[in-house]
Amino acid sequence: MAAATARGFGPEREAEPAKEARVVGSELVDTYTVYIIRVTDGNHEWTVKHRYSDFHDLHEKLVAEKKIDKNLLPPKKIIGKNSRSLVEKREKDLEVYLQTLLTSFPGVAPRVLAHFLHFHFYEVNGITAALAEELYEKGEQLLGAGEVFAIGPLQLYAVTEQLQQGKPTCASGDAKTDLGHILDFTCRLKYLKVSGTEGAFGTSNIQEQLLPFDLSIFKSLHQVEISHCDAKNIRGLVASKPTLATLSIRFSATSMKEVLVPEASEFDGWEPEGTALEGSVTAIIPTWQALTTLDLSHNSISEIDESVKLIPKIEFLDLSHNGVLLMDNLQHLYNLVHLDLSYNKLSSLEGVHTKLGNIKTLNLAGNLLENLSGLHKLYSLVNLDLSNNRIEQMEEVRSIGGLPCLEHVSLLNNPLSIIPDYRTKVLAQFGERASEVCLDNTVTTEKELDTVEVLKAIQKAKDVKSKLSHPEKKVGDDSRLSAVPCTRPSGSPPLSAPTSASLPQPIFSNQGILGDE
Repeated sequence: MAAATARGFGPEREAEPAKEARVVGSELVDTYTVYIIRVTDGNHEWTVKHRYSDFHDLHEKLVAEKKIDKNLLPPKKIIGKNSRSLVEKREKDLEVYLQTLLTSFPGVAPRVLAHFLHFHFYEVNGITAALAEELYEKGEQLLGAGEVFAIGPLQLYAVTEQLQQGKPTCASGDAKTDLGHILDFTCRLKYLKVSGTEGAFGTSNIQEQLLPFDLSIFKSLHQVEISHCDAKNIRGLVASKPTLATLSIRFSATSMKEVLVPEASEFDGWEPEGTALEGSVTAIIPTWQALTTLDLSHNSISEIDESVKLIPKIEFLDLSHNGVLLMDNLQHLYNLVHLDLSYNKLSSLEGVHTKLGNIKTLNLAGNLLENLSGLHKLYSLVNLDLSNNRIEQMEEVRSIGGLPCLEHVSLLNNPLSIIPDYRTKVLAQFGERASEVCLDNTVTTEKELDTVEVLKAIQKAKDVKSKLSHPEKKVGDDSRLSAVPCTRPSGSPPLSAPTSASLPQPIFSNQGILGDE
């Protein structure tokens, strides 16, 4: 099947196309024949399979409920029911039967016919009716339990389409399927998860991850996770700025702007609300005033752009598994304490200390780093992951050896990690604090500390000899070996070692929305 393209947003909408159902073939299953039906609704099409007895049951219900002609369905055959000639004739007759039904009910199909043709999976009216009925029955329970509500892009697309059609909210006449049940639920929902599918959805040609949908019907969202959707087609998320505290968008975005300030393309210049205006500013954009956790991992983001100005309260930022080249614009994030930039394309850390003044956890694993000099003034840093980089020289470790609060360091899978006595040589760079540092998630042993003391003594002797030989030269290593310890408030518990993902995982009702899929 060819990939389906969705009807777009906007007032100029094409008339709703007539639906078709064609019997395109059959197959023998055990002792009975199954008929293959292709249903077409505009650009969308899908396949349904039914045996003759299913048609017979459908017909009986329609005769009883809708008073259709009881002779409309081709008669049942007992002898030779699976013969090729009979099957081929029946294929044509059943197709005429289905087309007659769809023509007889041009608006909303009767419930029994809609289910027979899988409208509740693939067709706008059927999807919204099924969702409305589900929320009519379970909505209050879901809201009361505070659980994460999972919904697909196709369902949100259907609701968006239904609202834009301007039709009655209960076209079928069944109060349980009234669109109002959906709107009431979405107004109060706090925890939302939207997960698309890769490739075609179900038996259809619908590329669910490419469908446009509008989230402005949600008025109280605190936490949102979106995955495998096209961020360019997500509308209305900015309506949740006053309440949204945690946002995760993965496998969906090509830039931070399209998530944080989708309206930016409409203006030549913009600034966040509350800043002093300079130059030609054509728009003032409200900030995400409640957002403290942002997960944009596993996307195709190449830069940390100026849209971060709109998230001043961010404390946890995950940009892992992208294509970020430079650590730009982070100086705008005054409250940032946990940053994950693992598995990007970073090769330089120059000037990082001017942008990450309050950082405590920094994950830089899986980059292209050879030099660590930019980390030497991150005095609040507690957890640092530098594994899977290109660090070769032990001298580079000196840049982090003087950090007074550093407790957990990972240098695994760097070229220097194969140096003989690698662990003790690294620990020696921390001087008097060597016993306080956990290297590569392994607790330092007493034997290693004894070796570190020997290395320190040798280094001290070298320094003394160097001073005597060159009295005019100042040696700065002594200050490194006696780094000022990091002071903590009394009673504060020690920080635990970071997990493989340094970004703390927010706790959600039912399940964590930032966890692995």
